[in-house]
Amino acid sequence: MRKEASFNTSLVCKNRMNAIKDSMEILSGKWKFHILGTLMQGGKMRFMDLLREIDGIAAKMLSKELQDMEINHLIKRTVLDTKPVTVEYEVTEYGKTIEPIIDEIAKWGIEYRKSLYQK
Repeated sequence: MRKEASFNTSLVCKNRMNAIKDSMEILSGKWKFHILGTLMQGGKMRFMDLLREIDGIAAKMLSKELQDMEINHLIKRTVLDTKPVTVEYEVTEYGKTIEPIIDEIAKWGIEYRKSLYQK
């Protein structure tokens, strides 16, 4: 019986670690949280608007990160039939599910900064 409980615990731990690994792969990098946060605050935005809002990101990197996030269903890319063609980006409903996590990370970061400056 004890051996069975150990196996279940190990399996649960392995599943949890795999889920964390998958999440980190999807969200890794310096810019994804910046892009998601900007789109969550600003709603639909064009490429150049994002480029202006996210300080320090290069156009090539923004393009790559937007493509990665679109593939992973975090953002939606809409091409509008205008002249010239207009492309808008927005967070998907699925992408919005990460908002509470971003909020918690921000809270943690604020507290961390406070602890550094109080010493």
